Amino acid sequence: MLNRGHAYSTIIAGKYHGHTLLSHLASLYPHSTPQAWQQRLDNREVTINGIPANGNELLASGQTLVWNRPPWIEPDTPQHFEVLFEDPHVLAVNKPGGLPTLPGAGFMENTLLRLVQKQFPNANPVHRLGRGTSGIVLFAKTAQAAAQLGADWNTPRVQKIYRALAQNVAQHDAYEILTPIGLVPHPRLGMVWAASPSGKPSKSWAKVIARTASSTVPPSTAFPYSAGTTTFEVTLHSGRPHQIRIHLASIGHPLVGDPLYGVSGQPLENLPGLPGDGGYFLHAQILKFHHPITGESIELEAALPDGFLLQQ
Repeated sequence: MLNRGHAYSTIIAGKYHGHTLLSHLASLYPHSTPQAWQQRLDNREVTINGIPANGNELLASGQTLVWNRPPWIEPDTPQHFEVLFEDPHVLAVNKPGGLPTLPGAGFMENTLLRLVQKQFPNANPVHRLGRGTSGIVLFAKTAQAAAQLGADWNTPRVQKIYRALAQNVAQHDAYEILTPIGLVPHPRLGMVWAASPSGKPSKSWAKVIARTASSTVPPSTAFPYSAGTTTFEVTLHSGRPHQIRIHLASIGHPLVGDPLYGVSGQPLENLPGLPGDGGYFLHAQILKFHHPITGESIELEAALPDGFLLQQ
């Protein structure tokens, strides 16, 4: 089924002043070739300040660039979620792996946000999980709840505990991981979040739950692995993008099946799949927080998905 299409809007930054529109689109959005962008321009899908563009225009800082993407058929995703907690102010759900939290990267309707808002129109997520990650997502249903939960999110008032299945057998029982996380260049993806000495301070605590001498990822994924695995319980003390995936990789334990990060916490040069692909095992299992209105202490737990349990 076709979605409704989407208008992607950006404001031209000063550093792009004087660039041609076509070169700007091709360099900024390398997922499409210059020829593909020229076809979109010829189809009058791209406007500058509301006027259809042909690609030869010289850009000026402050202009509004819009790509009016026509409706498209989105990739299939799971279409279910489990309600873990709900009251007039707060909603918590268990998201399945493979379902994006928010629109983006080719998904507009097949997202957790759209599914939840069909039942709870005023609910908006306080945070997000990666498409391949399963587990607890917290929503606010009122502006007051959203403001308080947002203020609390990266403080000790909120505890986030994950379960992760990683490559290689851990030598220690626990790890404090302080690897900074920042944007680094990638030949195919442009800039991606990864371990970076100049990145932002980040902190995770990883505790070993189980070790196996060998393991094989189910054949439905493209990432067989047989050199041993470690199951970690990971507590986040900061909230950087892809933090657990990067942090475990940076200590030599990339997630089994991760299509993006290698043993250094750097992105793989030869990607075995797209960065948003699933196939890895990461689950937001436990969330402890104070109710934004009543102050009550709440602890929620999302059961591990079946595929994860098979690997324990």
